[in-house]
Parts: sequence; structure tokens; C-alpha cells
Amino acid sequence: MAAKFLGEPSKVITGSHDRTLKIWDLRSRMCTETKFAGSSCNDLVTSDGAGSTIISGHFDKRIRFWDIRTEMSANHIMLQGKVTSLDLSRDSNYLLACVRDDTIQLIDLRMNTIVRSFSHDSFKVGCDWSRAAFGPGGRLLAVGAADGAAYVWNTHSGKLEAVLKDHSFKNVNPTNIPDTSERLGKTPKIQTYYLKG
Repeated sequence: MAAKFLGEPSKVITGSHDRTLKIWDLRSRMCTETKFAGSSCNDLVTSDGAGSTIISGHFDKRIRFWDIRTEMSANHIMLQGKVTSLDLSRDSNYLLACVRDDTIQLIDLRMNTIVRSFSHDSFKVGCDWSRAAFGPGGRLLAVGAADGAAYVWNTHSGKLEAVLKDHSFKNVNPTNIPDTSERLGKTPKIQTYYLKG
């Protein structure tokens, strides 16, 4: 379900429904290491430039923290529902988790604690692979919902900034957009919304 590069272009880590995380060497096209998570992995991120620390989100409601030099996970955070996606802030201090209990959790990785929870009466996580993403400045987050709308929250205040209902947004995919703007805009020709902030 998820794959990320591990600090160098020839190493990739994958997480899947077979309840494992696997490290692959792309040069030899072989799996070099398998970590047994015990639960299906829906998403993962690497939290340092070297790729030695991996954070994975699982169906058993846990976010697991891994050091690739050890076999077992170092610790975990238990949530109230299946973890559908993870996104790391640019400074690697905060983790965004989309959860099947219809919340988005903001976790401070320096303290390994949830610092803010985002929810709304009309917001429902649409599926087990729904994605939430930080805006490039970290001030906003966006997530697609079951009703096809995109919900945008302010990460600092917790305020729901916008609900975009023009198209079906069951998934919101992060895009690299310059940090020059702090607003939400729409490109009229292709009907694509860009989260700036």
C-alpha cells in the first residue's frame, strides 16, 4: 500500500497488507530486510534525511516508529481507528494522521503526543486509503471526505477554513507548491485546487 525512498535512490521501504515492512535494494532488485509489523500497513513516512527512522500507520489503530537498524518497532501511538494515511511536516516535527474514526490527528514527534484533533460533524473519512496532507507551509491541511468534498483546516488554530464541494475529492494528494502564498486557490482550466499554506 505504501513505498518511500530511504535517503538514497537505490533503497526503498514498502508497507503492505501482508503485515510487513520490507526494505528493497533497487540495484539488486532484492528484498534485503523484512520487519514484521503484525498489522496491514496503509502508509509510511521517513522522518530523517538518512532514512533511518520510519513511521508507519496500520489497520490495528497504531502508528509505529522504527529504527531500520533494529528488527522491532521502537514504540507506538495508539489511536481510535484505522490509520489511513500519514504526512510529515517539512520540518519533520509534526505528523498528520488520517484516522477512520473520522478525525485527523496532529502529532508532535518531539514529544510523541497528539497536540490537536481535527473533526467536523459533516466530515467522514471515505475509505481505508483516504489521504490527508499538509499545505507546503504547514499552516493548512486538506483531506478528501466520503461526501466528495475536500475539508481544509488551519493547523495552528484548529479552525475549519473551507469545505470545497465542486468535485469529488476522496483523496487529496500532496503537491510541491512554492511557499510564497498563504491562500487557497483554484486553477479554472483544469479544475484543480491547490493548497497554499
